[in-house]
Formats: sequence, structure tokens, C-alpha cells
Amino acid sequence: MQDLQLSVFKGMLDVLHGIGAHRWMAPATRGRGAIFMLHHVRPRKTDTFAPNSFLEVTPDFLDRVIRQVKDAGVDLVSLDEVHERLLAPPSGRSFAAFTLDDGYLDNAEYAAPVFRKHGCPYTLYVPSDFVGGEGVLWWAVLEEAIRRTNSVRVTLQGRREKFDTATTEGKAEAFSRIYAGLRGGSDSAMEPTIRNLAAQAGFVPEEVGRNLCLDWDELTALAADPLLTIGAHTRSHRILAKLDAQTARDEIAEGRAVLEYRLGRKIEHFAYPVGDHSSAGPRDFAIVRELGFKTAVTTRRGVLYTAHANHLEALPRVSLNGHFQAERYVDLFLSGVPFALFNGFRKVDVR
Repeated sequence: MQDLQLSVFKGMLDVLHGIGAHRWMAPATRGRGAIFMLHHVRPRKTDTFAPNSFLEVTPDFLDRVIRQVKDAGVDLVSLDEVHERLLAPPSGRSFAAFTLDDGYLDNAEYAAPVFRKHGCPYTLYVPSDFVGGEGVLWWAVLEEAIRRTNSVRVTLQGRREKFDTATTEGKAEAFSRIYAGLRGGSDSAMEPTIRNLAAQAGFVPEEVGRNLCLDWDELTALAADPLLTIGAHTRSHRILAKLDAQTARDEIAEGRAVLEYRLGRKIEHFAYPVGDHSSAGPRDFAIVRELGFKTAVTTRRGVLYTAHANHLEALPRVSLNGHFQAERYVDLFLSGVPFALFNGFRKVDVR
């Protein structure tokens, strides 16, 4: 179903680009700017089983996107400047900010040199447990567990299931089914289920995060880059909507406090883990607002409008992911056209 939805969405984008909608609709849909969202930036892999590959783009693609944004006359800005511009009267100049979630090691190795090449500000949103080596990146652990096994047993929402993972097709089916079950299940079931799957495959979950994420020394060295802003991303990347209000507040506040203590700087920007409608909503927006962050970003699709000045704790982003590594898609994303259509021309969504 997800593959079908993706194909339909990409087909719609191709039609919109083909008829030039990004040119003639842009005056009504472009808005004031955009916040781009990335995760991994690294050379393309050749693995046949790579269910999380949509979270990665190549360094060459990032380089081309930044060039394309600059050539379009769009200002490259930090999140502090996004905040300032949204609160100021419109100037007529569009702007774009680049953000990367989770604090991956490849962000320092491959993404940072591209941003420095262009003098482009960028932001890393970092869960403090991930950089501390204690994080459980459940989606990556799930992929690794399935990769290492020929079969797995798992309990999903009270039902015991067994999956044949000896073939690439079987692995893909198991990942899809288990991923959906975990996303739709309770927070209390998430970590025990992931730990059990990792045990079946013969490793501890934290091993995956330590291999993928920056450690404190690496993050501290990277944070010396004047182009870089460090943002909070909770303590352990739990889905806030599944938590009670106090636990959610503690996740957000503790993640920021650890970053501030270890890096010796004020942390003023935040990203919601997962960040879609099912993962963060009005209660969580209110918590972030009360905690005094300048901005907070979701993964809800959209560009920025003047009205977002009143909702700085629930800003949309434009996803630059592995499914859309082509200039024509960036043309459309900058224009805001697909998001206007997708959102029914609603400019602000804080439901």
C-alpha cells in the first residue's frame, strides 16, 4: 500500500512539473520560505534489502539542491534567522533552512563539507541518548535484526507471529508488517519488542546507534562550525503522543538539558520525533511553547507562511528523502504547489 501511495504521489508530482504548475501557481503557494528536512547523507548503497533507504540522500544530491536553491534566488538562512524573518514583515525575499534529524555520523563526514562549501547554515537535531551511545534507534535495529536472520518471531499488539526472513522478499514483508505494528502499538511495547528481535539476531540494540551516530567528542568538534546550529530532539526519541504529558515534557526538557550541559551552549530549537500527526499534536506543541523554544519543527508537509509566526512551535518541513532525488521535485517543493494541493490549500496545520 505504501509503495502504491508513493507511486501515486510521484506521478502527481511529475504531472504538476510537466504542466509547469511550479511556475504559474507559485505566486499563490510559495509562501515566505521552507525548512528542508534530511536524515542520512552518504554515498548510495547497493544493498537489496534497505527498507530505511528513503531516509538517505547522496552528498552529490545535497550539493545540487543547495546550488538549485541559490540559483532560484532563495536566501540560505539559519533557524535563528527563520525565527526573525517570520516575526518581521515580509521582505519579498524567499528563504530556506536545512535541517538534519538524529545526529548521524555521516552528517559530519559527508553533509558538513557540502554545507561548508556553499557557506550554507544547517541544523542538527540530536536526541541526547543517541549521542551518548545509549539510544535505541528502533527502525534501524529492526532492519539489522531482519537482515541477520532467516526467521523472526514477534508479538505485535498481543498476537504472536513468525516471519520467514530467508529471502529479500520475506525480509521486506517482515519489516513492513513489524514496522507498522510497532508504530501502531503502545510505547511500553516498543523497546521490549525491539530488544527481543535484536537478541534473536545476536546483538544488543545500542550497538546499532553507536555505529550510526556521533558521539560526544565528535559532536563537540562539529559544533565548533559557525554554520551549525544544534537543536534538541528529546532524550530518547520516543513518540511523544504515546506518552502522558509529564513524561513527554521530561523527554523534551531532559534532552535539551543534557545537550546544553555537554556542549556549553543554549539550545533554542526543537524537532518532534517522527513528527507527523500521529506522533505530535496540540498538547505537545503547548509543552514546547511553555519550555520556551524559539522554533519547533514537525514532519508535516508544507512551506512557511506569515501565519506561522503565531505557531512557531509547529512548523512544517519539506522532506528531501531518497524517493525524490531529482531537480524537478525540488522545483515543485520550493514552489509550495504540491503541499497546497495535499493540504487542501490550508496554510497552517496545528491540529
